[in-house]
Amino acid sequence: MEGRMQGKAPLSDSNRRIMDADAPPRRVYQGWKGSNIFFLGGRLIFGPDVRSLILTVCLIVIPVILFAAVISGQLDHEYHNQIGGWVASVAIIFTAYIIVLLLLTSGRDPGIIPRNAHPPEPEDVGESSNLSEWPGGQHGSTGLPLTKDVLVNGVLVKVKYCHTCMLYRPPRCSHCSICNNCVERFDHHCPWVGQCIGKRNYRFFFMFVSSTTLLCVYVFAFCWVDLRIIMDTHRCKLGRAIMKSPVSGILILYTFIAVWFVGGLTSFHLYLISTNQTTYENFRYRYDRKTNPHNRGLVQNFIEILCSRIPSSRNNFRAKVKEDSATFPSSLGMGRALSPPKMSVDLEMGMKRQTVAMEELEDLHSQIGSAMGLERCGTEPPHIVGRKGCSEIATDIEAFAEEFGLEQRFTERKKIEQRTSHNP
Repeated sequence: MEGRMQGKAPLSDSNRRIMDADAPPRRVYQGWKGSNIFFLGGRLIFGPDVRSLILTVCLIVIPVILFAAVISGQLDHEYHNQIGGWVASVAIIFTAYIIVLLLLTSGRDPGIIPRNAHPPEPEDVGESSNLSEWPGGQHGSTGLPLTKDVLVNGVLVKVKYCHTCMLYRPPRCSHCSICNNCVERFDHHCPWVGQCIGKRNYRFFFMFVSSTTLLCVYVFAFCWVDLRIIMDTHRCKLGRAIMKSPVSGILILYTFIAVWFVGGLTSFHLYLISTNQTTYENFRYRYDRKTNPHNRGLVQNFIEILCSRIPSSRNNFRAKVKEDSATFPSSLGMGRALSPPKMSVDLEMGMKRQTVAMEELEDLHSQIGSAMGLERCGTEPPHIVGRKGCSEIATDIEAFAEEFGLEQRFTERKKIEQRTSHNP
């Protein structure tokens, strides 16, 4: 038994790929080229810094637990069970609402534009392409101009070509370097929620930030109420009251600092909504110095951002797809010519195709070489060569080598094998 096991040759990479051809198709999220992290089988999509979400949840939940457990109990005692329970209930329900908004912001597609498998054809770019940013009016490595002009509300807007996603970005779209995706109406990448903020989750982000501001004010106010009651009851000053209720003092300091952060964000985004800008546009373009083609007036801007219908995602992360893997035909004896493997490659990985082709050629040649050693094609196994002779297979291999620019390596290996066969 051991002899038989040791005599079995390990499967080559090409054989594994042939066996994997019958494997069930993968889903889109399993082959996703961005840096996102998926949960629940592609139902939730997060950014690569999703761990920061745990910190954000703790910064919200822990102070509320202290507030509900300590401050509401003291208010119950001081008001004789009249107010403490209600104060705690409102805080807990409001916190749960904020956590839901946080998950809606962080765990959904922010507006990712699907990548193209191939660059657009130069003739499809149109006459509006702009070559002014290329030295001497030259094209890029793809033969496409860097920018083209698009008309938005009567104003010409330049849109850039994304070499990673192989597409011209729509107006207000930008490529996030952290998530490695082009995001529609890109606002910014928020490390506190671990996700890009774009067209499909900006509303939830604003609601999350503004609601957190209100929660901070709520906790801050009732902690002051608690300290004020202690000062009146014990006829003492503020320092003595804080000594009697240190949790109130800690929460007052914490919410005071937090409200400057989340309150400032809320105010800033209220300004952005009123002028129909994104954070990226505000820092990059400064529309106050020129016309903002997206500004529709104060009321219409708020309606568009907060009341309009959120568009459906352009991506179906759970859709099943066939892998475009490098596989050979299962039989070479059916009169079919040997064809090179098909593989989808990024423009940024130009050498990948040649490397894989080299490995395939070596695996295939080793199999054919072992078959040719059996009485010079007299006893070839039918599942390897089928109806083809050795000369036909050698011709196919040469054509395969020529296709991938490996002629020199193939010729050298062929000469070595010929010398070995003549000098046993």
